Amino acid sequence: MQQQWPRTLWIVRHGQSAGNVARDAAEAAGLPVIDIAHRDIDTPLSSLGRLQAMALGEWFRELPRQRRPEVILCSPYIRARETTKLLMQTAGIESGSIRVRYDERLREKEFGILDRLTVLGIRQKFPELGEQRSHVGKFYFRPPGGESWCDVILRLRSLVEMATREHGGQRVLVVAHQVIVNCMRYLLECMDEAEILAIDKLADVPNCGVTSYEYDAGKDAMVPDLVNFIAPLREAGAPVTAEPDVNVSAKP
Repeated sequence: MQQQWPRTLWIVRHGQSAGNVARDAAEAAGLPVIDIAHRDIDTPLSSLGRLQAMALGEWFRELPRQRRPEVILCSPYIRARETTKLLMQTAGIESGSIRVRYDERLREKEFGILDRLTVLGIRQKFPELGEQRSHVGKFYFRPPGGESWCDVILRLRSLVEMATREHGGQRVLVVAHQVIVNCMRYLLECMDEAEILAIDKLADVPNCGVTSYEYDAGKDAMVPDLVNFIAPLREAGAPVTAEPDVNVSAKP
């Protein structure tokens, strides 16, 4: 029977973005709104984020050629695209030698009317939403105009089906966002609500951290290998960061 799962699957969060930096500044100053001019989709990497992406590229360059990515699936957001470009350049992966697909299903979780608000801003402007979220729970809560974790998982189910259908037996690298990393783990590791929220509560996904899976023929499943692996950043001397994205910071 032909293998349907990818041979190897890496899931990477983009490098630190300008949105991360702006969020930290707003929180430190006690401001209700994060001061950033870009749309979330257009927010670029910070200078540190570029270093992180190149450090990860160095790690991929050190892998034997037969173990390097054959396909890259990338969020269309600028910070993910820049991470992919810098990673490829540093790893010596030529654009014509690998298939790069930008897929809107890998976009960040949408926060609707809570976009760009700090925790303080949400409490001031929409206190009733904080109460609703506490009652419904983070996994199922959908802010007006935004998405719940379940909404993100629903779009990712079709992406995983596409990956197995079109990239079975290949080595696939996914470059996306914090919530995407966690929701992919939820799907691949067959978690439930309590399990994935417990993981999310422990810590944010580090920028350019690697979570990976290898296909196990005996189990006919993807088996976890690395989880939020950050050794490449430390080896390259690039500071490790794990700030939520601008939208992700909106946590009542």
